[in-house]
Amino acid sequence: MTGRVIKFYNSFFFVQVDGELIPCKLRGLLKRDRKSGSAVCVGDFVEISRLKDKSGVIESVQSRRNLLIRPPVANIDRVILTFAADAPRLHPLLLNRFIALAERSSIGEIIICVNKIDLADEKFLSAYEPLYRVLRVSAKTGAGIDSLREILSAGVTVFAGPSGVGKSSILNAVDNRLRLKVGTVSEKILRGKHTTRVAELIAFGGGYLVDTPGFSAVDLVEAGIDKNNLRGYFKEFANFAGDCKFVNVCSHSHEPDCAVKAAVERGDIQHERYDCYLSLLMEVR
Repeated sequence: MTGRVIKFYNSFFFVQVDGELIPCKLRGLLKRDRKSGSAVCVGDFVEISRLKDKSGVIESVQSRRNLLIRPPVANIDRVILTFAADAPRLHPLLLNRFIALAERSSIGEIIICVNKIDLADEKFLSAYEPLYRVLRVSAKTGAGIDSLREILSAGVTVFAGPSGVGKSSILNAVDNRLRLKVGTVSEKILRGKHTTRVAELIAFGGGYLVDTPGFSAVDLVEAGIDKNNLRGYFKEFANFAGDCKFVNVCSHSHEPDCAVKAAVERGDIQHERYDCYLSLLMEVR
């Protein structure tokens, strides 16, 4: 039987087969593989066998189109990187770390979603619009929610971002029947509590959406990002990199006659985003 992993909870993978949700364990070989990585993830298409007690065993996993390492979700059509304009403050370095991770994961569409738009820095947001779609929403007033609802009408959409930015609140605004638990931001440290406990594919319209556990740190090295491939995840660099003196090996950091650095100086590449690239480059060296 072929099905799709909808969620992982309490040591069971819940697999949807023809409208039925079947709690499954892993076959022994997959258990061993899981110790060294994500052998089975939410979003995977799997082959299962049924047991007498109506539960199941996952026998094998089909090839994935893509995989988001953190949170671990497979076969994604788009990722919506969700941030708050303030409280907690939108950090450019954190945003660009998430963008690099999504680019590394070969996800077809990357969207930046900013909650609390009444507090937004429009100059900052407009700088990203030539590169990615930017959604301005308010979970409180409902602004921008109709556009978001349209995006979610097909495919698998992952919501990812730091804690406390209102991911669950936004999804509740999209459809209050989702009944996702909404947390409050700690006023003391201005960092959100981890309120969404499990990753889950939630049926919506003709597609699925995934609200994931909040997190505030991503290990780029764990995701396979290094000093040699990081520059490829800043896609605007490609417009200029071919003119670098050391075209195939230029890191766009210290080399002479670097066309990317020249583009930054001319204003053709956003200076703040380039600074984030340099910071991330130091992390992965």
